[in-house]
Amino acid sequence: MKSEKITKYLAERIAANDFPSAVYLVAEEGLQVFSGAVGSAVVDPEHIPAATGTIYDMASLTKVLVTGLLTSILIESGELSLDDRVADLIPDFGSPDKQEITVVELLTHTSRLPAWLPLYLLASDPADVVFEIDRIPLDQKQNAVTYSDLNFIVLGKIVERVIGSSLDVAAKEIIFRPLGLSKTFFDPPASMKTRIAASENGNAYERQTCIDLGFLQPDATDMGGLRTRLIWGEVHDGNSYFMNGVSGHAGLFSTASETFEIAKQFLPVTSTLLSDESCKLFRTNFTKGMNEPRSLAFQLASMPESTAGTRMSPGSFGHLGFTGTSLWIDPVRDRVFILLTNRTHAHDLPFVNINSVRRQFHDLAISALDQN
Repeated sequence: MKSEKITKYLAERIAANDFPSAVYLVAEEGLQVFSGAVGSAVVDPEHIPAATGTIYDMASLTKVLVTGLLTSILIESGELSLDDRVADLIPDFGSPDKQEITVVELLTHTSRLPAWLPLYLLASDPADVVFEIDRIPLDQKQNAVTYSDLNFIVLGKIVERVIGSSLDVAAKEIIFRPLGLSKTFFDPPASMKTRIAASENGNAYERQTCIDLGFLQPDATDMGGLRTRLIWGEVHDGNSYFMNGVSGHAGLFSTASETFEIAKQFLPVTSTLLSDESCKLFRTNFTKGMNEPRSLAFQLASMPESTAGTRMSPGSFGHLGFTGTSLWIDPVRDRVFILLTNRTHAHDLPFVNINSVRRQFHDLAISALDQN
């Protein structure tokens, strides 16, 4: 069932050129209550309207929906511990300043690893990404909590080593297949392209970031694999693309309804993959007294600038994706809020910061649930 207020609001933001399409899903007590699709999943080179079943590049939602969930499953089974040292788990990670980094520090972004590196410019082979991360000194001057893709790239490699298979295979066997998901995957098959929302026309944003940080000269012709073509049906993130579309920080594609099925695994009343005790860890603040409240893999709604909005329970937890995706979960009211957009498509730089849209979406969704 559509929410007229949510649909109207998202249509207004599409008209304002925030993003070309949006799919939303609002759920309560394990059931979908509102859902809808607005706008165009593809604008160029052809027009394809968005539908509730449109597949989106989930970007950093991969961190929670796959890597965070798999790590939690391994912790519950005793195959991994929050206090395990990363240097003891993977051989390429062990420089002197990183010997004491633990699994929980990767999960909560408290490792002091830099926020980002263009690994496709630093490594000649995807197999060397952890080695390249290990070579970069920790930044002791940065905030205690510094959100970093590198944490989850390393965490993805830990999961692969413990399970003994690639991340995409592990996710398929442990998460996707048991939950009956058919439109959730890494590295989409070419046959699915027209069902996927398109992304940026090339990696212009990442290229400019590389230039700004001194990794690339403005007149460089060798861009280390950065693309100039329309990114459609393949992962948008440059590091994940370099890693063949399978990584711990990005690379997942899914629909709103199948994202909801995974999201239910973080709530004790609906989870079939985790115990009640494990689910409590996603709402537990592991970074008290630091600059940002973080639970296992998630940001908490108590963060002053969070995108949860004004009406979500304080114990709520969520995550965002660069392509324009977001997931928030309210464990007090057993509610799930999913908003998928493709804000990088058919839009010149700079891309619109849609955090205010996310906040308003959540406020409208909660109002609609309360009135339902």
